[in-house]
Amino acid sequence: MIKQALEYLVGLGKTEIKEIDGFKYATNKCTKIADPVVNESFQLTTLTGVIDYVNNQIDGHIVGEGLTIHIKSPSIVRVYSRLNKDRNREQLVEAKAILPHVEFNDFMDTESFNIMLQSCFEPNLDMQTMLKIIGNIKEEMVQNTGDDGVTQTVTARTGIARVADVQLPNPVELAPFRTFPELQQPYSKFVFRMKTGPAAALFEAGGTGWRVNAMEGIKEYLSEALEGQDVKIIL
Repeated sequence: MIKQALEYLVGLGKTEIKEIDGFKYATNKCTKIADPVVNESFQLTTLTGVIDYVNNQIDGHIVGEGLTIHIKSPSIVRVYSRLNKDRNREQLVEAKAILPHVEFNDFMDTESFNIMLQSCFEPNLDMQTMLKIIGNIKEEMVQNTGDDGVTQTVTARTGIARVADVQLPNPVELAPFRTFPELQQPYSKFVFRMKTGPAAALFEAGGTGWRVNAMEGIKEYLSEALEGQDVKIIL
């Protein structure tokens, strides 16, 4: 009895492959051991960091060549290894741009609007015009408004003691900080509106074309910097 029990226990550790009606079966459950993968990827904030990672082959002795750079969005870039035997990729790097919060589609007081323009946008002529207008608006002046739905006119100070009707520029072309600092920030169109308070707002009007332009700019920048490397870049 003891001998039979021992033989049974020994048999539990043996796995046999049997074929029944053309199908193969294992006598015991088999668990596949997956290849080890990176536990935590590098967290970067610039495209320069991505370039340094690839050029210096920081993990080259492990992952080899054939890296893929995926431009996920205008502010996120990831580096992956090639497929392993389990048909999985390792995420080696994630670069996420540090960007300011820009408030769109909502009115704010002119002081906050002024600060947002100067701290979150690249300077240009339209931005300077807007700063000049909101800097010379008083609450009672915004009430004197002509508005046909497209153009808006407000009364603003134009001199020490003189006021004049000023037409708000619309649409305006601005470049908020929305992608990596190494690149030219993409321009897009916005509707500039004001109301009593006084308050001002920017409403996005240019669609999502800026996203495509920014991502193509990232690809061009990385392609030039990594020329000669065994790296594929995809959007």
